[in-house]
Amino acid sequence: MSFMSPPPPGFTSEVLPPSDTVRWVPSRKAAVINAINDGRITVEEACQRWRLSIEEIQLWQRAMDKAGQPGLRVTRVQIYRPLFESDEIKVNND
Repeated sequence: MSFMSPPPPGFTSEVLPPSDTVRWVPSRKAAVINAINDGRITVEEACQRWRLSIEEIQLWQRAMDKAGQPGLRVTRVQIYRPLFESDEIKVNND
């Protein structure tokens, strides 16, 4: 199981995290977002495979768009969550 384990050496955004991933480090989040953006997996498949919500994936996507992979750090998401979520509100009202 992947609980509390760092990404393995040589881990890149081209490699998808194991389906039992519990600890979501920025590189794993980026791998999922990149796979979705590249069309290798759908949002629905990602939600089912890793037991994630669509909202969580959307938050990761906005964090990547605004701040790149460093924006996926939990501390950064906590700090910038209002900024990342404010785009969702603007997009939905347009």
